[in-house]
Order: sequence, then C-alpha cells, then structure tokens
Amino acid sequence: MDINTLRSISTVICLAIFMGVVWWACRRSNAERFHEASMLPFALDEDVVDEPGASQGGQPQ
Repeated sequence: MDINTLRSISTVICLAIFMGVVWWACRRSNAERFHEASMLPFALDEDVVDEPGASQGGQPQ
C-alpha cells in the first residue's frame, strides 16, 4: 500500500464524516435545539439562570 492509497482512503473517510455531520445538523429533530442555542447571545441577563458565584469565576464569596 503506497501513500496515494492512504491519501485516497483518508479522503473518503473525511468525506463520510463531513456528510454525517451535515446530515445530523440538518435533521428536523435538531432544529428547535439549534434555534434555542442561536438565540443565547441575545438573551437578557434576567433570562439566564444565574448560579451562585458564577460572576466570580465560579468561586463563592
């Protein structure tokens, strides 16, 4: 087995992984979760559940 065969095999494996990720990301069952995650940067501070000590780097006062 020479280097070109290994390159071809790795290309096919990477393509299959890429297609799997695209298929997973485009599934309708993930749409609500991704939409919720995409809105997180726009959430107000009141909407985010604040854990005790979260503003001090996780260390309680």
